[in-house]
Amino acid sequence: MTDMLISNNPATGEAIWEAPVGDADAEVSAARGGWAEWAARSSTYRIEALRRFANIVRGKKDEFAALISSETGKPLWETATEIDAVMNKVDISADAYFERTPSRNKQGALNEQNALRHKPHGVLAVLGPFNFPAHLPNGHIVPALIAGNAIVFKPSEKTPATGAFLVKCYHEAGVPENVVRLLVGGPEQGKELAGHDGIDGLLFTGSVRGGVALHKQFGPRPDKILALELGGNNPLIVWDSPDVYASATIAVQSAYMTAGQRCTAARRLIVEDGKHEELIDAIRKIVERIIVGPPDATPAPFMGCVIDNQSAEAVTDGFLDLIMKGGNPISHLRRIEDDKPFLTPGLIDVTGVENRPDEEIFGPLLQIIRVPDFSSAIAEANNTRFGLSASLLSGSPELYNRFWGNIRAGIVNWNKPTNGASSAAPFGGIGLSGNHRPSAYYAADYCAYPVASAEAPAVRASIGVGLKDPQS
Repeated sequence: MTDMLISNNPATGEAIWEAPVGDADAEVSAARGGWAEWAARSSTYRIEALRRFANIVRGKKDEFAALISSETGKPLWETATEIDAVMNKVDISADAYFERTPSRNKQGALNEQNALRHKPHGVLAVLGPFNFPAHLPNGHIVPALIAGNAIVFKPSEKTPATGAFLVKCYHEAGVPENVVRLLVGGPEQGKELAGHDGIDGLLFTGSVRGGVALHKQFGPRPDKILALELGGNNPLIVWDSPDVYASATIAVQSAYMTAGQRCTAARRLIVEDGKHEELIDAIRKIVERIIVGPPDATPAPFMGCVIDNQSAEAVTDGFLDLIMKGGNPISHLRRIEDDKPFLTPGLIDVTGVENRPDEEIFGPLLQIIRVPDFSSAIAEANNTRFGLSASLLSGSPELYNRFWGNIRAGIVNWNKPTNGASSAAPFGGIGLSGNHRPSAYYAADYCAYPVASAEAPAVRASIGVGLKDPQS
């Protein structure tokens, strides 16, 4: 009997999609067979195919957004913005390709030249996450295709229907079927794909645990490219901000968008002890107004459910663990329904918790930490193994200069949320947040490699030193 992968709507529990589990060998072999012809095409040809892809996605926007909502539980207004990001990725990636991987020639004597060009790696595996199941893998796939690579894409086993829909759009646009392959499956198929000798690299977006495992696996294989886009325990500092309500709003947006299932979500709110009460009260009042519900509910919810009951249990356990260690809950995180993964947003003061766990609790939970001065705020913000995103809310440019100069993060914002980074900028972090291969605009860097060439139109050579006289 063929094993089947079934996808369920987390908001209802209803099965919405199923397909046979795929075979990594077959998918890699197909991509290997299609790669050379695709790589031989001009970049203009490849970009035009992907522009057709963007137009196809545009025509299916409502259908695509509804599918993502049904598979992730995210509100429809939010999944519509994800489809916009999928479409916009093409032109952004085309610009990045020509800027980050240009061809250059430097002329020398006798018509000689030193040339710089870039080549694709070959067949790249892409492992996608569930939180943005179209936008984030598309952010790897589009620049990789523009560079001339073939792709084997394994979507998260929690969102395979979205992955299948995305791949179908590439094929409808004229990207050959053996250039973008879909591998349906779970962790076992992901491991088989990652360890396959037929791939030339792997592009991964997901958990730190998964990224560390891949880093170890690829350690003996320096011949293969590995790009890791991982999580964060991101700090948001609010200090001498003149607008308390605006600061509270940004804090709520940073912590609770996508039900807290963003790698850039604020996990730690760092405030000045003794001057924090008004801000925390403003956040609490907004939190109490947040509508949590199914994607198509009326009025529209601010956030939907987390991805499944297992995730809901993990986030709830993390909240209860902080209480047991001395945290003071301000807004309780709780399950709305026992059999569905809807959570109310949690807000907890953990200032008195010793040895706070430096973990990414992937859900709607914000931890408050009170400190005595701004130097302590920066030190607390850096008190993490991660380094993805950090933000300062303050009316002082001087404080922001100190913050920017001392914070350890790949995304550093001022008076803006920690999440919602621009695709037209590099996206990545340091520490356990990645392996120094930022994606988004800089994805072009890991999708092709530079080739230096010394070139001359004719064979000319002489040895002027160290040879015996031919007459002797």
